[in-house]
Amino acid sequence: MPTKNRYRLLTLVSAAALLATSCTAMGGSEDGDSPEGSVTLSFANSYTTQHPHTRCGIQAVADKLNEQDNGVTIETFPNSQLGEDTERFTSLMAGDVDMDVQGSSALAASYAPIGVLDMAYAFDGPDQLFEFFDSEAAKKLKDEFAKETGARILDVWFFGMRHFTANKPIRTPDDLRGLRMRYPDSPIYLENAKAVGASATAVAFEEVYLALQQGIIDGQENPIPTIAEKSLDEVQSHVSLSGHQTGSQLIVINEDSWRKLSAEQQQTLQRTVHETRSANRECIEQEEKKILEQWRNGGDMTVVSNVDREAFAKRADDYFDKTLSGKQLELYRSIRQSAE
Repeated sequence: MPTKNRYRLLTLVSAAALLATSCTAMGGSEDGDSPEGSVTLSFANSYTTQHPHTRCGIQAVADKLNEQDNGVTIETFPNSQLGEDTERFTSLMAGDVDMDVQGSSALAASYAPIGVLDMAYAFDGPDQLFEFFDSEAAKKLKDEFAKETGARILDVWFFGMRHFTANKPIRTPDDLRGLRMRYPDSPIYLENAKAVGASATAVAFEEVYLALQQGIIDGQENPIPTIAEKSLDEVQSHVSLSGHQTGSQLIVINEDSWRKLSAEQQQTLQRTVHETRSANRECIEQEEKKILEQWRNGGDMTVVSNVDREAFAKRADDYFDKTLSGKQLELYRSIRQSAE
């Protein structure tokens, strides 16, 4: 067995052992009627310990819950320790991981309509994202997702606006012509590329730096903190603030893990995750501001602010209106109408 896989297996086994020995509230009802006891939940993500989504996200939730001493302990597993996104969510559905942070494009492999949340220019920004997520339409979406997957969506956190980088400015859709733009190998992201007029090349995230350095791809798109964390400013000269996707991450929990908690513990967990939403956003936006200031004040990256977002957004809207159907189209239109 490869070392990496063996490490993941051992980690999962350890997490399972912790749950088996510490959970005295197992076998509770759907409404959280089980007697209150001591429960340890694993909480995973894909990001390093220094990324805002770890520092101000899963670790913040763990610290707050551990301080409250209500019987719920969170053990965090950042940096893909329990597997990459798809692998981790499969483990969550199987009950081997309790809680996870996932983009909706990854979750769309299990329930397609939810991928709409990651579509280009679906949202105008985090305010609209949060407003929609707290709406009746979103409640229906979350209920349908839970029914299909056995995973409950607790809340949504802002991940940052996604922007283009290349070795030239990208101000309009025409500027993407002839550029090989890296996109994640995901149906939603590849559709996003078509929607904004990009020619997509699928490259694994871990290989983006080398692919840019070797000229295999000409550009890529990501939130500002991710661009900086991966040192992409060393191999790209321009970041164009297209804001073409309102990055979001969904906080999901296995339904059986949820039922292990008493009603009071469920309320505390739900409230803590929700309260972390605003602090996490502030952390992300502060990080963005700091990085952009560094680049503007003599850094290696030229910041291009005068991007024609209207042109990009109209192109994306026209594309999705023609290509989406069924529940995806219904949800997309609902989101866009909420922005009007």
